[in-house]
Amino acid sequence: MAFFAVALASLLVAEGLMAAGYGFPAGAIDAPETLVVVHLVAIGWLSLLMCGALFQFVPVLVAQPLRRPVLVLPVLACLTAGLACLLAGFLQLAGDLETDMPFLIIGGCLLPAGFVLAAWVLGETLWSARPLVLPARFVAVGLACLLVLATLGSLLAHLRSGVISADAIAVRRGGLVPLHAALGIGGWLTFSAIGVSYRLLPMFMLAPDRERATSRWAWASGSAGLLAAAFFAPLELVLGTGTIPSLSLAVGGAFGSVALFLYGIDLAFFYRNRKRRQVELNIKAAGGAFAALAAAALLCAALAACGMLDRHVGAVVYLASFGWLGGLGLSQLYKIVPFLTWLECYGPVMGRKPTPRVQDLVAEQRDGPWFGLYFAGVFVATGALLAGEPALFRFGATATCLATAAIAIELVLARRLANVSAALRLPEGAHLPRLFVASLGNRR
Repeated sequence: MAFFAVALASLLVAEGLMAAGYGFPAGAIDAPETLVVVHLVAIGWLSLLMCGALFQFVPVLVAQPLRRPVLVLPVLACLTAGLACLLAGFLQLAGDLETDMPFLIIGGCLLPAGFVLAAWVLGETLWSARPLVLPARFVAVGLACLLVLATLGSLLAHLRSGVISADAIAVRRGGLVPLHAALGIGGWLTFSAIGVSYRLLPMFMLAPDRERATSRWAWASGSAGLLAAAFFAPLELVLGTGTIPSLSLAVGGAFGSVALFLYGIDLAFFYRNRKRRQVELNIKAAGGAFAALAAAALLCAALAACGMLDRHVGAVVYLASFGWLGGLGLSQLYKIVPFLTWLECYGPVMGRKPTPRVQDLVAEQRDGPWFGLYFAGVFVATGALLAGEPALFRFGATATCLATAAIAIELVLARRLANVSAALRLPEGAHLPRLFVASLGNRR
């Protein structure tokens, strides 16, 4: 819950800044102000959300207990402190913070440390369950991308701070940035999210979860694309004369497109063969995220074919980050938080006292429009970026901020059992959960 709370707070701050016109598109896409918003979303929201989810669900994927759980709190501490230092460093570059403290360097050390600890905990848990099932193999590739991503991020932070001033590296910094973004969005976040969804979606919809050929080929194709980006793109930068690894990224994108197409086939299979006819709101809302993923992939391909990807890359990244990854994260938090709350509160009395259903902890009819407003705001903002309309973008960002705030409030209400009827709310032996951490008596 602490990971999720910090992640939601970061998202709300980022959306509020965009609604206020801070950073891109009002400013340059590589301006320090834009980097503040980008890293609030990429690290504060998406990466902390993914870490929290993986600490919870990797043991489910591999049917093994989480190894070295004592390191989970240091992960949270390193990532939150590192993010704060990184943001302070960007504010220094923007001239909004006057101090001699080397915040970029500190952040460039703390963040990789936190991600390495997270990869250690999750990697050791996966290693203990060899041979890995297919969803766990997706997560394993995502963790490998995370390690490369953390290394590149530390290098870029040190370049920005001026500590590293090697001309050869500085010249190629323009090629490291798209590689950094591709490994973050496409590798660490998307590949890990796909792996978890291969287990969660069949579980929530009561659909067949057997391993399919399309799933195996999606993993193989996606892994090949990420290998091209993670290994051959840096090699191309070192050996080539250009400053952008265009060939490697193009090959990686082609393999990634095949993987996404096969993933779409599997999603359609899950939905058609589900036994639960009436799906819950988290699955309905996830449909908006999958639509955003398809739209982002098609938009990226169309812009690349027209030679306009460099001009509109901000729209693609926004749609992928907020529509696909952010939308999927919010939709699944809407299920994960009530589920974990139900286990903590009613698990000890299950079978001995009447208890509510997990769905009773939320109010789906009341909350559905908020998800609709969120995705409407995302698509409006994306269209505004394509049309070059900053005012319309701020309108869309305001809509997503309002919707996110409402969803966050609903998650707090679920955590406080506010939607449960008085007769079932707290039977004898149950207790009201703490907001951000599990109660001491219920830790496993």
